[in-house]
Amino acid sequence: MIITHLITTLAMSGAIVNQGQDKVLDNAERMLNTATATQPLVVSAIVDAPVKDIWKAYTTEAGIKSWMVAEGTIDLKVGGLMRTSYKKGSDLTGPDVIENKILSFDPEHMFAMQTVRTPQNFPYKKAIFDVWTVLYFESMGPKKTNVICRTLGFDGTQESTNLRLFFMRGNKIELDELVKHFKK
Repeated sequence: MIITHLITTLAMSGAIVNQGQDKVLDNAERMLNTATATQPLVVSAIVDAPVKDIWKAYTTEAGIKSWMVAEGTIDLKVGGLMRTSYKKGSDLTGPDVIENKILSFDPEHMFAMQTVRTPQNFPYKKAIFDVWTVLYFESMGPKKTNVICRTLGFDGTQESTNLRLFFMRGNKIELDELVKHFKK
C-alpha cells in the first residue's frame, strides 16, 4: 500500500532519493523536521468513490494491481501478508519484493500494516521495521471517501527522520494516485 509504493519507489529510483537527501534544508524546515521527528505522519485525501470500492482497491489482489503495483498478493487476515512488486512478471519472491504484515483491520473502516521485508537496496533498513501504517476510510456520502493515512513509530534518530521525510512526500503521491485512479 502506501508503504509498499514508497519502498519500491525508493529502491528503484536512487536518483530521486539522492536528490531528496542532498537537498539543503532552510533553518525553518530543519527546525520543523526536528520538532516533529517522533510525531505520527498524517496524510489524507478525498476520493470520488464509495468506501466499499476504496476498501477493495487496498485489500484485494485485483484492487492493488489495478492502481498500485504491477504484481501483488494479499492474504487478508491478521498476520497475513501483502506481497508486492512494481516489476511486471515478478514471482513475488525475489529482491524486488516488499512484504507488509497485516496487523489488524475493521472491514471498510481501518487497515493496519507493518513492513517486514524490503527490496534489497532499501536504505532505511532499521527505521522501516519500527514504523507501521494505519489507513482509515471515512464515508463522506454515497460516492466520496476520506482516506486518512497515519504512519507511526518514528523515533527521532537521523535514519527515522529521513524515513519520515520520505513518507511525507511519498504518502501524498500515493494518495494522489488513488484519487486519479478513481477519476477514470
